[in-house]
Amino acid sequence: MDVDALLLELYGRVEDHVVGAVADLDAAGLAATPAPGTNHIGWLVWHLTRVEDGHVAELLDVDQLYVTGSWAERLGMPPDPEDSGYGHTEEQVAAVEPGGPDLLLDYYRAVNARTRGYLAGLSPADLDRIVDERWDPPVTLGVRLVSIVDDQIQHAGQAKYLRGLLGR
Repeated sequence: MDVDALLLELYGRVEDHVVGAVADLDAAGLAATPAPGTNHIGWLVWHLTRVEDGHVAELLDVDQLYVTGSWAERLGMPPDPEDSGYGHTEEQVAAVEPGGPDLLLDYYRAVNARTRGYLAGLSPADLDRIVDERWDPPVTLGVRLVSIVDDQIQHAGQAKYLRGLLGR
């Protein structure tokens, strides 16, 4: 299997998890939390999409879809490219109000389509390219791509677990 086919398969599996977490939930279901101060399903899916959007935009050296399109506005958020949810307070988590699954899924699918376009045609040699020298050791493209999808799978799993806790 070629490296691009492997990455496309891996990134392609995340959508099923995301859909399973949010499908058929209304605004209340997306915003429900098991305890005060915890993340809700809508925030988890928003966050995993923001992380992918930010990192892949950086790899492509383009602006994030979140700030160039209407995604932030439609989610009732400021179009801040630095806001991916890291360090959010309880109030900031609550401010992410997608209203329903369609907006979250549309944003996720737009970001993932751009990612999959980037992944197509990557070679093993591409994965060794240094993409971030702020770390020691510097981060390669391969490590960054694994980091992105690892974050997505973790948060999608959390969202699906939370959905199970809260009932369907």
